[in-house]
Amino acid sequence: MKATYRAMQAARPGVLELVERETPAPGPGQVLIAVEACGVCGADATDIDRADPAVQPPRVPGHEVVGRIAALGAGVPALWKPGQRVGVGRLGGHCNACAQCRQGRFQLCTSQPVVGSSCDGGYAEMMLARSTALVAIPDELCPEDAAPILCAGIATFNALKKCGAQAGDTVAILGIGGLGHMALQYARRMGFRVVAIGRGGDIAADALALGAHVYIDNREEDAAARLKGMGGAQAIVTMIDHADTVSALLAGLAPEGRLVVLNPGKGPLQVPAGLLVGAQRGILGSITGTPWDNEKALHFSVLADVRPRIEVLPLEQASEALRKLKSGDVKYRMVLTIGSNRP
Repeated sequence: MKATYRAMQAARPGVLELVERETPAPGPGQVLIAVEACGVCGADATDIDRADPAVQPPRVPGHEVVGRIAALGAGVPALWKPGQRVGVGRLGGHCNACAQCRQGRFQLCTSQPVVGSSCDGGYAEMMLARSTALVAIPDELCPEDAAPILCAGIATFNALKKCGAQAGDTVAILGIGGLGHMALQYARRMGFRVVAIGRGGDIAADALALGAHVYIDNREEDAAARLKGMGGAQAIVTMIDHADTVSALLAGLAPEGRLVVLNPGKGPLQVPAGLLVGAQRGILGSITGTPWDNEKALHFSVLADVRPRIEVLPLEQASEALRKLKSGDVKYRMVLTIGSNRP
């Protein structure tokens, strides 16, 4: 193992720099991962923009990490072995001691680091991780395809599982981007009647190719009225942070339908109480999931042939990857490759 490794770190707000760091030894309950690929997510941009050296040392972003175990710390369970393919998502490993962990709700652990924000992430050749965060990666997936599934994939897969719809029901996906393009594929393969809702006609062909049965251009027609004309959506899964657009679409829910929110957004939703009470509609928030949930999403992706559409750049071009992400000039996920660690 090399004595040092390269990493892209956020030393000040909005700026990444390539640095050389000493290779650490994993502590108790930790593993050292030789990173092969790391997805680039919108949350990374937020982490980098908020970098503050007065609060914490320069942080390595990235939370869609795929690689191989390079070293094990003391007390790591025997199921994890050197050389094994693993991944790490946004949740950095549950503590197994808090009230939420004792109830088995590990994704709600109150003592869990956030990868790329409160602990270092995967824009690097090496990364330390809690063993409770590890996700086993199927052999059928290459690192570049597996990486976005650890965030965009699991977030949408879990949201659709929680949405309450059954096969044959109408499910609307609001926002056809890095998350939405995964949601369309999963929803189609779960047996839903899939309605994609986006802005503009330029993505209609992509939405239909990805799995939508119907595309609605929210700029050209009243999406809620269109959904009501189809009998209403049993679920609407929203990826966008525009509260007014989301609120307006609530009228398109069928009785007992659910709005599932993935993007916390910046503004409050305007929700008429009568709309909820009158037909027993509901609103549900959804985060990513446990490592076990992530493995289910990965295996479903293999079984159902779901793959992210990606653009790939080397680690050294992380700043360019983020620029493309922020500009919206990506179809549909960016992935960084760490060539020095590829077998």
